[in-house]
Amino acid sequence: MSNADTYDVAVIGYGPTGATAANLLGRMGLKVIVIERDPDVYGRARAISTDDEVMRIWQSVGLADRLQQDMLPNRPLNFVDAECAPFIDMKIASRGTGHPPQQFLYQPAVDAVLRDGVARFSNVEVLLEHECLRVLTKGDGVELMVADLRTDSFKRIHACYVIAAEGGSSPTRGQLGVGYSGRTYTERWVVIDTEVLKEWDAHDRLRFHCNPTRPTVDCPTPLGHHRWEYPARTDEDEQSLLREEAIWKVLGDQGITPENVKILRAVIYSHHVRVADRWRVGRVFLAGDAAHAMPPWIGQGMSAGVRDVANLCWKLAAVRSGNAPDSLLDSYQSERKPHVTEVTRRACLMGRIITERNRILATARNHVFRALSRLPGVNSALVKMTWIPDARYREGFLADSDHPAVGWQIPQPWVTGPDGVKVRLDDILDGQWAVLYTDSPPAGAQAWAELGAPMIRVTEPTLVRWLRRRKADAVVLRPDGFIYAASRSAQPLPRPSAVTSIRTGVAA
Repeated sequence: MSNADTYDVAVIGYGPTGATAANLLGRMGLKVIVIERDPDVYGRARAISTDDEVMRIWQSVGLADRLQQDMLPNRPLNFVDAECAPFIDMKIASRGTGHPPQQFLYQPAVDAVLRDGVARFSNVEVLLEHECLRVLTKGDGVELMVADLRTDSFKRIHACYVIAAEGGSSPTRGQLGVGYSGRTYTERWVVIDTEVLKEWDAHDRLRFHCNPTRPTVDCPTPLGHHRWEYPARTDEDEQSLLREEAIWKVLGDQGITPENVKILRAVIYSHHVRVADRWRVGRVFLAGDAAHAMPPWIGQGMSAGVRDVANLCWKLAAVRSGNAPDSLLDSYQSERKPHVTEVTRRACLMGRIITERNRILATARNHVFRALSRLPGVNSALVKMTWIPDARYREGFLADSDHPAVGWQIPQPWVTGPDGVKVRLDDILDGQWAVLYTDSPPAGAQAWAELGAPMIRVTEPTLVRWLRRRKADAVVLRPDGFIYAASRSAQPLPRPSAVTSIRTGVAA
């Protein structure tokens, strides 16, 4: 048994959520240890899509452009009937974030890039083939008992805080006695991952086959892969479903032959809708699937975990630097849970549209949506009601203000940097608190400037219009790009009463 080493943060789990947390915390200069039981990147492609807000998070750690090389952006999205005729042709519009609004990905490739990113930071240590057996709060920190699976030895690790991101079965959550309420759908789903050998019509688009006999998700993934998912009928045996002849029967119904794809793997899983009762227990935080599980219909399971740690990590850095009280960390769940709840609701709604088994209702669905889709504005309304909700916090660590701009994540246009080169806005803000204004510095801005917040005049037209639509001539941005406070030109900005200092993106 080795003596305890001390870290600012211990991250349990090294999937996309844990790896993103390690990158964020590493960039902020914290001493971090990551504990992962597997020896390498998990080979099965689980997540298959993400969105522009998540790409902004990965941009903040300098990895977005590298990740983009292995992604498929802006592919068409169709809902088709039993004859493969579309009745919804959904177009996901840009929200002005500087990244494509919808991306298809191959998760093992994403995991590898995120881990390469972590390797840049000498202040982050990664323990592969190690398992956290116990977390125990002691005084001003947490003691972790960790097993080295390679040598059957044990070590104690001391961390000031812990992020548990080890999946839906989270042993840490169980040790803490935190409930995980919700439901598991009884329907089993077959997931087929393939390698593309020869392309076919519509190989590059996401199609929801809304066939009452066999609803199927038909999804392109980058780097020469393609996935199909479909439910098992109650009378179908799992082992039979995973045999190649059964798989080829389903793919053959869509015109796919062994000339088109090579089957890489086939698994069966169930969908879950669950949320942890508490996401914080003292100095331990649950993130990703450890905190919430959702069905896959709008591809947000992985993305929700990345959003979690983007919300949490800058707050941990602020507390560890002494620039914020520990109570700031209580805003993590209050800010993130409403978004997770709404995403889950929309995912369940999409699932009901796709998997309708009643033929009469399915026929009516097809006719209604075909008729509606011909009307102007219906596509945008459908996206707004069913796809990923806007990035906005309605409560949490925000100024005590009813101003309509407070809580929104600011858009990210391309702007001209100090050296005259066009860059994305976040690259100038660089994870710092900042005051943005459209005309002249507002009253009250000096108090923020004295704490170190840069004062930036906004001249980019789309951003000026966005601010004015929300009746804001000046805003205070948090390090995560969400608006903490806002004012009109004739009004003073709220004072930074919760802030002691602002520097390098780690202040509160």
